[in-house]
Amino acid sequence: MSDPTSEFVGVNHRVANPARIYDYGLGGDHNFAADRERFEMLEQVDPDARLVVSANRGFLRRAVRYCMQQGITQFLDLGSGVPTVGNVHEAAHQIDPSVRVVYVDNEPVAAAHTRRLLRGLDNTAIVEEDLRNPEAIMSAPETRELLDFSKPVGLMMVAVLHWVADADVAGLLARYRSFLAPGSMLAISHLTDEHLPEQMGQVGEVFDETTEPVTYRPQSQADLLFEGCDLVSPGVVYTTEWRSEPHEAVHPPERAKIWAAVGRLR
Repeated sequence: MSDPTSEFVGVNHRVANPARIYDYGLGGDHNFAADRERFEMLEQVDPDARLVVSANRGFLRRAVRYCMQQGITQFLDLGSGVPTVGNVHEAAHQIDPSVRVVYVDNEPVAAAHTRRLLRGLDNTAIVEEDLRNPEAIMSAPETRELLDFSKPVGLMMVAVLHWVADADVAGLLARYRSFLAPGSMLAISHLTDEHLPEQMGQVGEVFDETTEPVTYRPQSQADLLFEGCDLVSPGVVYTTEWRSEPHEAVHPPERAKIWAAVGRLR
């Protein structure tokens, strides 16, 4: 197991970070001991923790492929995290290697590993920036070089908005939409505590001791996040219910803990 504390001397590796916790949950090795310990704490309060992260990654892959079926050939993946197996460009390039992808993350380990992973891939890039600053992201040289905002873009916000505590998260989404052409696709997945409040309260306590405490939002708030978009079928559902194959089903579906939806910008 990798523990690259000497490589990332500017990173406080004693404090867990959600991107690295997620990486460990998916079987990745770009995480520190503190991240692994936090995930193991998650498993104590939620034995389905690995199911939660793998189901979310499954939604990401299906959403990318759906967007491509709608003619999307360029993606902006916000809060992309450590690019473990099944990331956006892998899902896309299995179908069309010419698809362009810009990843965005402000976590140094995630950004550094992404740069290494993308070395030699001309149509992918990483912008190290906070997603709360859309203007900086959209004006970054990597973004301007790869993405054409006069044409539809697939905007991926998968398992990232629950790390944004700002009450005006709908306003943040509106700022992103202002850059996008009609026909662009927005994919969102988000942790919720609405069906399992006691258990998710314990999950929240685990994340209180990380760099990014969690903020739950119910499925009913999806309308605010998808303002200006038409939701595609099946609408707002748990990740394992969104255009999944029978073998991806989970019973009951709320075990997935994360709701998901995709919308088309009008």
